[in-house]
Amino acid sequence: MKINQSRETKKHFSLCWFQRRRWNVLDLIQVVERGSVPTYLFADINMTWAENLRLNLSRQDIRVTVTALLLKAIGIAQRGHPETRSALLPWGQTMIMNRIVAGFTVEKLVDGEPAVYLGIIENPDTKPLIEISRELQEYSDRDIADVPQLALEERFNHMPWLLRRLILLIGLTVPWIRFRYLPASFGLTSIGKYGVKGVIPPCVGASTFGVGNVESKAVVRDGQIEVCPMMTLILNFDHRLIDGAPASRFLSDIQKLMEGQLADYLHEANDDVASSVGQLQLK
Repeated sequence: MKINQSRETKKHFSLCWFQRRRWNVLDLIQVVERGSVPTYLFADINMTWAENLRLNLSRQDIRVTVTALLLKAIGIAQRGHPETRSALLPWGQTMIMNRIVAGFTVEKLVDGEPAVYLGIIENPDTKPLIEISRELQEYSDRDIADVPQLALEERFNHMPWLLRRLILLIGLTVPWIRFRYLPASFGLTSIGKYGVKGVIPPCVGASTFGVGNVESKAVVRDGQIEVCPMMTLILNFDHRLIDGAPASRFLSDIQKLMEGQLADYLHEANDDVASSVGQLQLK
């Protein structure tokens, strides 16, 4: 009777080994996020200016993604909000990251199974939009071994579990090790292509963003109801490092940039996109 019950039970579930590549995300959640105080802010961004810019560029065979625009806007906003690129060290010390580095999730198919990696783009605040889009495309198209950051993570995946956790724990204490393995000053997860309105990502840094899709919504502008492309941007910030008011100002600055003020910064890097911006204004 007991044997029959065991056989019957096995029909209801199956067992498999935890994928090594899944440790990328699990280590961040279990080690880096531990002790954080996640707090959420939501902003509905009017994407009229951004979508007009992308449309104008597409007519010139220049492809700039919403993610590229966001990485640049967040990077520019971080200049004036150093607390958003900080990290808490032991014994009450706070480390401010002087270099702005964008972090974002990358999904790759490995042996037929989806695996999440963490890509980085350095200096998105000064880098041309076309270059940001090109680097994003490389993360998507190129093999893991051909992208240095992904190759590093792949080697990290195959380290013994205890050694990997030890490196992460030391990295949370020693700044130069942190910059080697966790260089991002902010993180971004975008799942808009799946039609999802928004996502609250894990609090694995001072500021982490979740991005949904761009969809047409009825909004009131100047007392009139209009249909505009809107996008929800969610900021998950560590309340140990940032208070609500400065976090709100940070998110408000990003919103203003995405709604048109970004045009004022495109000339900084001799951006080829700048000549196509013209005087794009919200209609």
